[in-house]
Amino acid sequence: MRAVSIVGPKKSGKTTLGLKLTEVLTSLGYKVAVAKHSGCGFDRQDSDTGRYLKVCAGVIGLGPDESMISWPGERFLPDMLPLVDADVLIVEGGKSYGWLPRILMFDDLEDAKGLNPELALACHGKHGLPGAPKIDSVGELAKLVLDRGFVLPGLDCGSCKRENCRGLAMDIVAGKAEISDCKSLDSKMKITVNGKNVALNPFMNDLFAAVIQAMLGRLKGFAPGHVKIDMGKIDMGKTK
Repeated sequence: MRAVSIVGPKKSGKTTLGLKLTEVLTSLGYKVAVAKHSGCGFDRQDSDTGRYLKVCAGVIGLGPDESMISWPGERFLPDMLPLVDADVLIVEGGKSYGWLPRILMFDDLEDAKGLNPELALACHGKHGLPGAPKIDSVGELAKLVLDRGFVLPGLDCGSCKRENCRGLAMDIVAGKAEISDCKSLDSKMKITVNGKNVALNPFMNDLFAAVIQAMLGRLKGFAPGHVKIDMGKIDMGKTK
């Protein structure tokens, strides 16, 4: 999945740019998902969803044209991505996210200092920054997202020899590393949910392998060698 966040102060035009980017990318044939980060929550005061959320641990909405899930509290965005069927993810806000690149929007150069410009692929607005050129064309920004957008798992496992995912993301943006340097995305064991890879850090990869090997060792007919397990399609979302 290609991904980028749009970061800037309030009323800097993030939603306008996000909508324009989505329109351009969709016109090019890509499925686009949007994650909107809000510091003041989402107003559902007068909706049925809001009434249920006052007394429920979560609400699932099912309709002929759409489905939605609403949980109380904030969730970790990478954990929710397997639920999304998209080629490109546009994140509006999320200044603290260090596991994906960003497009900066600001009017005052002083504001840029707090927007983590070391993760910026480009700026959109009045100014550019070293390593993050000012790009006015939404079409060019869309191409930039397709060429250089990425999302890391946010596990901060250190297997890439950096302190955290932010360190690797900074190096990728600076052209000093590749997304393939993330060992969690390139683990030997592959687990997919809804066609999306679930990231496993080296510890979890080894743990799964050890548990499976121990279980297989108790089965008749098992002998050491190359093991391949085909579990077919397991639907975790439905019960009879």
